Amino acid sequence: MRISRFAAATATIAASALVLSACAAPQSEVVEGSSITVAWNQPFYSYNSNTSFGNATANANIVYLTSGGFNYYNNVPELVKDESFGTYELVSEDPLTVKYTVADDVQWSDGTAVDGADLLLAWAANSGVLNTPDFNPGEFTDPETGEFTDEYPTDVVYFDGAIGAGLQLVTETPVIDGRSITLVYDEFFVDWELVFGVGLPAHVVAQRALDIEDAGEAKTALIEAIQNADAEALAPISSTWNSDWNFTELPAEEDANLLVVNGPYQITDFVADQSITLTANPNYRGENLPNIEEITIRFITDPLAAVQALANGEVDIISPQATADVADALAALDGVTVLSGEEAVYEHIDLQFAESKNGTFDNPLVREAFLKTIPRQQIVDTLIKPLNPEAEVRNSQIFIPGADGYDETVANNGMDAFTDVDIEGAKALLAEAGVTAPDVCILYALNNPRRVNEFALIQASAAEAGFVVEDCGSPDWGGLLGTPGAYDAVFFGWQSTSLGVTNSSPTFRTGGINNLNYYSNPEVDALLDELDVTLDVERQIEIQVEIDKLLMDDFYGLTIFQFPAVTAYSDRVANVEPGPLSPTIFWNAWDWEPTESN
Repeated sequence: MRISRFAAATATIAASALVLSACAAPQSEVVEGSSITVAWNQPFYSYNSNTSFGNATANANIVYLTSGGFNYYNNVPELVKDESFGTYELVSEDPLTVKYTVADDVQWSDGTAVDGADLLLAWAANSGVLNTPDFNPGEFTDPETGEFTDEYPTDVVYFDGAIGAGLQLVTETPVIDGRSITLVYDEFFVDWELVFGVGLPAHVVAQRALDIEDAGEAKTALIEAIQNADAEALAPISSTWNSDWNFTELPAEEDANLLVVNGPYQITDFVADQSITLTANPNYRGENLPNIEEITIRFITDPLAAVQALANGEVDIISPQATADVADALAALDGVTVLSGEEAVYEHIDLQFAESKNGTFDNPLVREAFLKTIPRQQIVDTLIKPLNPEAEVRNSQIFIPGADGYDETVANNGMDAFTDVDIEGAKALLAEAGVTAPDVCILYALNNPRRVNEFALIQASAAEAGFVVEDCGSPDWGGLLGTPGAYDAVFFGWQSTSLGVTNSSPTFRTGGINNLNYYSNPEVDALLDELDVTLDVERQIEIQVEIDKLLMDDFYGLTIFQFPAVTAYSDRVANVEPGPLSPTIFWNAWDWEPTESN
């Protein structure tokens, strides 16, 4: 599952403020020796979830548990400010000016203060302002892994951050002052409250990139590089930021600084493809103090295997992909609380507009023909209705069913005409295009039983129209998303991280961080620009309806269904209250409590 998000961390600091805090830490509430185990369906593989490679829920969960921030969403959902981490204030609306200040006693787990250097790096990494113009990172991406190759040039500046999510409007280098940074936007941005936070530790990035041992000197060098737009220093800084935090097991001792964090928990163990262990961070200075000393997250891709692990007492919390078999198995368990509902996640299939494996969908007639073969209604009837008899096919790329604007966009965008398959119509379009037996390599999560079933239904249906569908499923599908030459189409779930009206911008904007299929439409870009600055709610809906129609006119892809949700937990843990937005079950992990049976 991928996360649909706004932007990433950003901020800056004055060199004169590179000092450690002497403030006393809040009293820890951790229960010594307490531990629980949580099952998740995908292994962690990157600590930098703000890159196109690392942008996945499996990574974001761990980053959330180990990071502090200016705000977060609870399970209502509503935005909660965490002033124990820092504060932000709207200085001016014209021009839009926002000042962020990290609280005095906030520090990294190695004792280094969180300050302006960290904020400034976050801006540089996620605005794209300092990137070398016209550089194409796709030329240096491995189609087998999705990571940058050894041929990646050493003389370019390219931060693979959350570009297009709002910070691109802050084109002037922000002013930093001690633990504060001030962002001045070129234009008003309606979701300004959601675009900024601290990401990777600036001192560690600079230490690794510039071979500087002292943390203070490293931060000073990073600040000077950004403020002076020093390409020679920024090239290794950006490359380090992009790639060094990609790891699939516990880093070697010489790379231990990759584990430096500023949140309630820190990574203390990581066994490849098996589990990752988090332990309460003794240097955490915020209000979200954890109760449980150790949380181990086991990677269990099979949802029924997760249920069995819960039954066996091997794990305490699971949130597996919901299926009828899972529901039946959970109903048979004693001493387990089961919560059900609907997630802010939707299944969709996207077609590659460029950089695809076979170039099959360069022709819009072929795109339309393929979409006519997608058995959306059959998928919902077969795989989702056994869990939710009221489940329906979702017919919008932007609006959640039931939300204001959904009925209007369904009546306008034309997607409902693709609910049932039209094999004869698909054949006619292929004949009109003069294409015979087009190859379609489809990427999906090979280790996900529901997606295996989805692929089988899609493959069989498309074959009736003459498409030759190649099984390009992979257990490493997440890292391959957006990789040039890796596939022609993909289906997966988008997990929302906020309620912002500009949520769609990083996905559908040309060059956006979530634009993994290289889609580009100047009309859509212009409408997204308008949406960024529009406060009138009615006009916001009108703009999104227009965008939804343009996406369908281009045969961008199809949405399929809203995810049913299920969470189950044992009597060894209390206060498990999943939320609809990412990070779902983990949003209040610091409130989890061990029970007497723990």
